Amino acid sequence: MPQTVIVPLTKPAQAANAENTGAEVVSRLGRWAMAILGGAIVAVGIVMAPLPGPFGVPVMVVGLMILLRSSFWARRTFVKLQRRHPRIVFPLRRLLRREPEVMPVAWQQVLRFERMVLPKTWRFARRLRLSMRGKSKA
Repeated sequence: MPQTVIVPLTKPAQAANAENTGAEVVSRLGRWAMAILGGAIVAVGIVMAPLPGPFGVPVMVVGLMILLRSSFWARRTFVKLQRRHPRIVFPLRRLLRREPEVMPVAWQQVLRFERMVLPKTWRFARRLRLSMRGKSKA
């Protein structure tokens, strides 16, 4: 009884290795380019931050998203910063999610800023929220 053996056709090992090396180089160059682009966008956001309006923070978040996705060094540094200062980094982490919670983060930052800057009698954001919900001040 004759037996048939099916042998898949493969490229020689040297040609396959050359293809992988080329793809790896292109991948690394792409990652470097995205990391540089992300860093540039973060720098633009930092420059825009002191200007009137909230335009610096969203620009920084977009740049940080690009940078963290493309740079292992930036991701490692971000995790270290997150472990050292969780209260500061937590709003950024919420904005970096796939479906960011923009309004709750913005509201939390308004309340935090108000608590940090204004005296208790001048604070308006909490009273505004309570009046909109129809509850008395607790």
